[in-house]
Amino acid sequence: MADVRPFRAERYDEERAGPLERLVAPPYDVISPAQRDEYLARSPYNVVHLTLPDNEQQAARDLTEWRAKEVLAREADAGAWLLSQEYTGPDGLERTRSGFLASLRAEPYAEGVVLPHERTHAGPKEGRLRLLRATRTQLEPIFLLYEGDPVDVPDRAPDLQSGGDRLWRADAPPDFSDVQLLIADGHHRYETALAYAAEGGSPWLMVVLVPTRQAGLTIFPTHRVAQRVNGASGTPIDEPGDELPGVVLYRNGAYELLASDELDVDLVERLAPEGVSYTPRREDAVATVDRGEAEAAFLLRPTRIEDVWAVARRGETMPQKSTYFFPKLTSGLLFHPLD
Repeated sequence: MADVRPFRAERYDEERAGPLERLVAPPYDVISPAQRDEYLARSPYNVVHLTLPDNEQQAARDLTEWRAKEVLAREADAGAWLLSQEYTGPDGLERTRSGFLASLRAEPYAEGVVLPHERTHAGPKEGRLRLLRATRTQLEPIFLLYEGDPVDVPDRAPDLQSGGDRLWRADAPPDFSDVQLLIADGHHRYETALAYAAEGGSPWLMVVLVPTRQAGLTIFPTHRVAQRVNGASGTPIDEPGDELPGVVLYRNGAYELLASDELDVDLVERLAPEGVSYTPRREDAVATVDRGEAEAAFLLRPTRIEDVWAVARRGETMPQKSTYFFPKLTSGLLFHPLD
């Protein structure tokens, strides 16, 4: 039984903090060091000062200072939010994705309420736990899926807007008590919430719940660029079009098809290439190989949402970077204090 509730959100006061566009950022784990510097320079109140601080205690001090200066204001009453994100995907098409933003009680995976689909690593969770202990605030929402119909957003101006993100306040979220949830993005932060609750902290976290039956929910592939392919080979083919016939290995200016009944991400993991980096852009993967910076690129098809559900419901997980849900959720629109 998913326990989803309204919460008293904290949000920027733009009269004190400045325009919201200068204050928000992508999630912490997709920001490069150069991008971090850029966001930090945009405003002394940019959310990256909290999500990627020099250290956790500095984030706590900044958060305390912002509250004292009333840069951040707490909602008087608990509420939920309807979120609509207008975006242009890597394929150049314009879409809209919508969902509900609310507070969720973190439950162990064994309860079957929230399902993971990707493996996590200890290092990121340790860092996020230190940050959560220091700030006692959920600074960023995580992205959850449920099988449901599109969300109808109100026919009025949004209460909060930044770029393609629009938010409308509501008194409460729908009833999710009989709904199973799947983590799309945010596995490390979800497991951090579980660890925080296990040591006596609050089990609540900020989530965006997105229904799967909508055209705006898209998964794009994450291609693998490898320094060494360890003997992997396939059948030579002509340069494929937009729809790949399977996993395609690109090297030495030529394409090879790797035939298999496995999911694309599982096949590449089994082949165990070395020195792997990731990119959602096929042309970037090919260009990296052409520049001689890698031996080969594994070009993958998008993982289907039904395959993600099937893996999760079997209690299994997929390799790292198996799914690329686009766009990422924006950090800094709302905060979820835990006190």
